[in-house]
This record gives sequence, structure tokens and C-alpha cells, in this order.
Amino acid sequence: MTDGPAPDLASLVARLRVAGCVYAEEEAALLSEAANGLASLDVLAGRRLAGEPLEQVVGWVAFAGLRLAVAPDVFVPRRRTELLVREAARWAQPGAVVLDMCCGSGAVAAALEAAVPGLDVWATDVDPAAQACARRNLPPPARVLGGDLFAALPPALRGQVDLLVASPPYVPTAALPLMPREARLHEPRAALDGGHDGLAVHRRLLAEAVDWLAPGGHVVLECGEDQTAELTRQFSTYGLGAHGVHDALTGGSVVVGTGEGPSAGFL
Repeated sequence: MTDGPAPDLASLVARLRVAGCVYAEEEAALLSEAANGLASLDVLAGRRLAGEPLEQVVGWVAFAGLRLAVAPDVFVPRRRTELLVREAARWAQPGAVVLDMCCGSGAVAAALEAAVPGLDVWATDVDPAAQACARRNLPPPARVLGGDLFAALPPALRGQVDLLVASPPYVPTAALPLMPREARLHEPRAALDGGHDGLAVHRRLLAEAVDWLAPGGHVVLECGEDQTAELTRQFSTYGLGAHGVHDALTGGSVVVGTGEGPSAGFL
């Protein structure tokens, strides 16, 4: 916050508590840091009190040790998705072609770049707002493309992908009304709605993935814990040996699959 009259943080904390913000003190401090004066703080606080996610209000999210840009109407990366990064990093090495599909803000690809320097990173998303945000987090030489799944990719990349990662939407359609209000109202439905059982996009992705993988390439997909067994079966349907991984601390779950041929990754 710029120089000027000190904000009444105690009053802001009280208002945030009334609005249901569990970590009201921390949120008040972050809002004050992001504000450019008292008028700006009032605007930011109003947005938060109206239910907008804190990360969209302040413009950034802490993810996998990084501070990454997020924007209004863009899905906010969750801590549980850090498991996706950790598992994917096990199969990456400098020079590997990495594809972050349904990339949203580009958080997963950015975290992988930080964990394994020298990757050849590609990211795709169908939503223009997400693409713009991902370009802020993934400057060149990373490439952020717009389009529906593999339709966004140049044909020359077919058969060249060493590591495909994705956190597709996996909330079953019937469960959307049960999600927190800030997610339902301020994040794009397309980033949440995974169809009748939550795995509709996963199936579409896996149906084409083997054609884009390099020999021995890997696919790592996030899902719900109760979806792991079914998603592992879906991997097998397309000839990918697979296993599930769960993080009890964050609630994150992923399925890791390996294509045929010699692997380019490492353990």
C-alpha cells in the first residue's frame, strides 16, 4: 500500500469475519498490501466481501513455492494440485517436451519449469481469459495456445510429447451446486464441470493422448480420490500402464500412466 493514512485493519478484519472468512487477519494484510491507497483498499475489500476469491482480488496465488498471477474469471490453482507437479516432475528431465493441457493460469507448467529447468513447455486452454493469464506465468520460450484439447497443437508435435500433464475439470455435474459459493460464482463452469461422473474430459483427453506421446512418454492427470480406480481403468483402455497416487495431507489425487517403448523420464 502506498504512503498515506493508515487503513483501519481491525475494522476490515471484523468485516471479513462476518462475511465468513476464516483467515480474516491474513486476508486483511494481503488486501492492504495489494491496495494503492485507502480508496483502492475499499474497492478490493468490497470485492472480497462480495465473495470473489481472495487470489483473484489481489491478483496472485501461492502455488508450489511460486507467486503466480491469477485474474478474475480464471480458475484458482488449489494446493492439492501440487501433487500433480511433484509426480510429473519425477518423469521430466531437461529438454523434455512437456504439455500442460487444460492449463488454466499455467500454474502446473510454471511449477514444473521451476522444478526442472530446461523443459520444452507447451500449454493449452480453450478459455481466452485463462490463456492470457497463462502467458503472464509462462513467458517465451514456453508456448501457450488456445483451442479445445489437442486441436490447439501443431501437427508436428504429434508423437513428440514426453510428458502430458493436466488438471481437467473433475467435479460431477450434480455436485456443482454443493461447491463453495466463490467457486460457483467466480470461476468458469467449464473449469469445474467434469460431466456426469467427473471424468468426461479425462476420457476425451486419453482417447487422443497416445497419438501425441513420444515412445515411453508419460501422462499424469489429476482427479478426485474416489475417481482414481475408474480413471486407472480408463488409462488401461488406451494401453497405458497406470497407477494412482494420493496425498492425504492436501487431498490431492493423480493417476500416472506410461506409454509403450523406452522411457525418456527418470525416477
